[in-house]
Formats: sequence, C-alpha cells, structure tokens
Amino acid sequence: MKLLRNVLVLFLAIYLMPALASAGYWYIKDRPASWRDANWTSAGILPKAGETPQATIHIFSAATGGMKGAVASHAWIVTKEANASTYNRYDKVGWGTPVRRNAYVPDAYWYSNTPRVVVSVSGEQAARLIPKIEKAIAAYPYSRPGAYRIWPGPNSNTFVAHVLRSVPELGVVLPPDAVGRDYLPEGRLFAVDADGRDMHATLYGLLGVSAGVRSGLELHIMGLVAGVDLARPAIKIPAIGRIGI
Repeated sequence: MKLLRNVLVLFLAIYLMPALASAGYWYIKDRPASWRDANWTSAGILPKAGETPQATIHIFSAATGGMKGAVASHAWIVTKEANASTYNRYDKVGWGTPVRRNAYVPDAYWYSNTPRVVVSVSGEQAARLIPKIEKAIAAYPYSRPGAYRIWPGPNSNTFVAHVLRSVPELGVVLPPDAVGRDYLPEGRLFAVDADGRDMHATLYGLLGVSAGVRSGLELHIMGLVAGVDLARPAIKIPAIGRIGI
C-alpha cells in the first residue's frame, strides 16, 4: 500500500498538477471562441521564400485550439528547395484528406497561437534531407480519409513524429506537449529510429518510454510526457514543455 501511495503521489506531482495548472491558466486566458474567430495569418517568422536561395527545413509547433491547448500542441513541417520561390507546408488534420500540403501559410498562427520553431536546417544539409522527408511523408500509413484520432493518436503529432524518426538527421523530438507523438504507426509497440540512436516502447501511446540521444529519458502516461534531456540539458514537464537547466 505504501508503494502504491508513493506512486500515486509521484503521478499527481509530475503529471497531474502541471496539467491542472496549465488548464487553469488556459481557462482564464483570452482566446478565440472558435476556429472562425481565430487568426490564421502569417506570424512573420519566415522570410519570403525568394529572399533565401538556400534550401530550408523548419519544424513548427503551436498550442492548439479550445481547452485542448492547455496541454496539447499541433506540429507541422515546412520545406523549401534551393532557389524555390515558395515553401511547402505539410500538416495532418482531422477532416477530409488528413495529410494536407499548403493548406495554410507556412508560419501561420494556429488558432491564434504563435508558432515556435522546433528545429531549422538550411543549406546543403537541408537539400540532402528534403527528399528523405518527402519519402517519409509518402510512406506515412495514416494518410487516407478517416485515419485520424485526436487521442491517443494517430493525429497531427503522430505524423510529424513519424517523419522525425524516419529522418533522424533533423536531430530533435517534438516537445512534451505534442500529445500523440508517441503513438507508433500501425499499432507497433516498439520502434528504433532510422539511425538506431533512439528507442521507443509504447502501449498505443497510452503508456510508454523513450530513451536515446535525442529523446533523453522520457516516460509517457496517457499522452503526457515527463523526462530529462542530457544532451541538451533540460527537464520535460507535462503540459508545460522543456525547461533548460
């Protein structure tokens, strides 16, 4: 009984309390009442495509809409070939054909929430990785209509996490509030990144662990992520995100 009580206290302290605190803040925060009222215009993060001749890759993440935004974010991928005059943006959404190309401005607000840059790559490395990204997008198994589930996945973050695992040279994992990122495609319980440097074990995104160079050490419970990053020293707090040490 003592062990069970200690586990419950740890769960409350590490997972539930940050989520409740974030929900309380989100509840009183001024935010759009619906998607119709939200700002979907450019946040002014990216320069015009024609102003940067080199190839570029950007992974973005932004808090999502409604009360979900208290604990969850939406991620997407932006690429630009060398000397291209336009960006290509890839999202997975919950309506119509799930994987969308250029349905939104590349660096747009998401439900009025400012995007954050998860990683950016440019130059020769980006030019080399863009074909790998496009191959991973084409291989994503949940691209047909109806292949979307908001929780525990497969959702928008499941899609981007699949690309990051397939192209580990991008060097990152999605932030802790990217609920759905740990749902492995095709219902797999175990996966190793393409370069073998990160491993993931999960029970359909509900309970799992990730460990490796990019993930650090993470424990996932009901889509919430807590952990520690040793390579880039930080702690990961559910619903809050990364806090550098």
